Amino acid sequence: MELFDVYPLYDITPVKGEGSYVFDESGKKYLDLYGGHAVISVGHAHPKYVNAIKDQVSRLGFYSNSIKNPLQKKLADKLEEISGVEDYSLFLCSSGAEANENALKVASFHTGKDRVIYFENAFHGRTSGVVAITDNDAIKAPFNLGHKSTKLTFDDTESLKKEIEKGDVAAVIFEVIQGVGGLDEASSGFYKTAADLCKENNVMLITDEVQSGYGRTGDFFAFQKHGIRPDIITMAKGMGNGFPIGGILIDNTIQPKYGMLGTTFGGNHLACAASISVLEVIKEENLMNNVVEVSDFVKEEATKIPEIKKIKGRGLMIGLEFDFEIAALRKELLFNHHIFTGAASNKKLLRILPPLNIKKEEFKIFFEALKKVLKD
Repeated sequence: MELFDVYPLYDITPVKGEGSYVFDESGKKYLDLYGGHAVISVGHAHPKYVNAIKDQVSRLGFYSNSIKNPLQKKLADKLEEISGVEDYSLFLCSSGAEANENALKVASFHTGKDRVIYFENAFHGRTSGVVAITDNDAIKAPFNLGHKSTKLTFDDTESLKKEIEKGDVAAVIFEVIQGVGGLDEASSGFYKTAADLCKENNVMLITDEVQSGYGRTGDFFAFQKHGIRPDIITMAKGMGNGFPIGGILIDNTIQPKYGMLGTTFGGNHLACAASISVLEVIKEENLMNNVVEVSDFVKEEATKIPEIKKIKGRGLMIGLEFDFEIAALRKELLFNHHIFTGAASNKKLLRILPPLNIKKEEFKIFFEALKKVLKD
């Protein structure tokens, strides 16, 4: 049987990972500056992470959400402690798209309204509701087009005010730092105005922290820099260091009811064990401090390269923008220098999303390779 061919694939087969590196089937070593779309948060095969999963699966790998699972409460408490985000409830699922779908559903339940406002260059997922609020018509089937949604320009408070005051908006959703869209971040004033407008008009403010959360920016969540309090926070990628898990944090003023949300695999024993270990590593190894220190180093080094016209993003959610399209550059880095990097809808942007415990020395390898490629 053939695989359904929807992914363009590089001819590389990783079989092992260690820290900030992966190894292919021939033993070739690659520096991983992409982390599988920002998923690898504490490094490949971190001992604490590996042992947590091994220990849990040896006792109980899975049972349904119809029974008590104390690991879910342990995860919720540890998440509150390390993130500093209080007075929310946690609902666990299995992916970022599922997290965003559930966030929209909660918002619609709570407000009794059905329209969603999203923004240019947004990416919120590929399932039916969230692909409708993703700014990429190529991945929307006719089935996805029935959702009530409105796309606005990012950082445009006047248009946002006009749409919200029509009275039918259930939610405003944005990535505080856009991922696939090119690492753009609006002004603090925009985020604060959006929060105030939502509060005044019974609209739920949803921050999509699927990629930017879990310490990636140096803050635990990217929105914390801007002094706002979202009604719902979505998260996923870095939560499980590769084990599928997602979740939403829901303001305690929003009341749950039985049957409102549900999931088969969300919050299972293995997923919780993986995510708890990630939080413990972030705390014990001061990874958010490391993110800031390494990010400062990367930005300093990047300014020395004239071909880099703009440095975007925060922390270890980095975009290096050139004055040429970077597809060939990425291939040179990958096949000639064995370094994984990422792309964006902005074809001139090199996207970098490494493990949060990466070292400056490993970025020195990258910059040496980059200079060689640019010289050639």
